[in-house]
Amino acid sequence: MSGQNPTVVLVHGAFADSSSWNGVVEKLQAHGYPVVAASNPLRGLTGDGEYVRQLVASIEGPVVLVGHSYGGAVISNAATGLDNVTALVYVAAFMPDEGESAIDLAGKFPGSSLGEALRPVPITLPDGNQTADLYIDQGKFHQQFAADVPAETAAVMAATQRPVTNDALTEGAAAPAWKEIPSWVLVATEDRNIPLETQTFMAERAESTAVAVTASHAVAVSLPGDVARLINEAAQATA
Repeated sequence: MSGQNPTVVLVHGAFADSSSWNGVVEKLQAHGYPVVAASNPLRGLTGDGEYVRQLVASIEGPVVLVGHSYGGAVISNAATGLDNVTALVYVAAFMPDEGESAIDLAGKFPGSSLGEALRPVPITLPDGNQTADLYIDQGKFHQQFAADVPAETAAVMAATQRPVTNDALTEGAAAPAWKEIPSWVLVATEDRNIPLETQTFMAERAESTAVAVTASHAVAVSLPGDVARLINEAAQATA
């Protein structure tokens, strides 16, 4: 990792926050990458995508846009039409085609146990509409989300998780940026949120450069070096 590097914008997914990227940020910064770990609102796909779009548009120079989990759907929406995004990197992430939702893709192939681990909390949105915030039950978080992370770390992650609305996971995607921008995919083979078969299907459909690692859904926490290496590969390939 050397020379004039693009800015890396990291977008977390559901049941996580920006601190989930801490290990990746440290490795990228150590090699000269400017990094922004965005705070994904997790309220709705269109709004979340627009939020990230405006952040990326404010950055001078090239950007490598990275998404984890539901954050993959967000970056697919956000990057469309942004000339400064040179590469997309999906880390155990959703890559929906137009009209597909995260829920659609999670259930496309067997293997996800996320549904039975969720705890819904009814909420009223500012516009008065009713929906539900979805959390992973703290007692199930370690095995469901971060099985290869130390129990003590997973317990903190469970306590600090940010909920996603049901609406965000069921909203269909817009025309995806991965059809126009080169993409890289890190496949987590032990993922219990997004099945291996689903991750592989999405990567092949998008004709992405894919790398598989033995990891849980929380691969950015358990294997930050592998994530940083793939981001560097994408950055150097599109420099």
